[in-house]
Amino acid sequence: MRDNIILACQTCKHRNYTSTKNKKTLPQKLELKKYCPFCREHTLHKETK
Repeated sequence: MRDNIILACQTCKHRNYTSTKNKKTLPQKLELKKYCPFCREHTLHKETK
């Protein structure tokens, strides 16, 4: 039931992180504030395809 997702930085659009989520309990796109090594700061990362 858990699917792999990719998290991309909203500032520079680099795909930095991978994670898993349960699509049945979380149907919306996941948004987390994580560190981006390209921007060198904590930015919002959003789920992409």
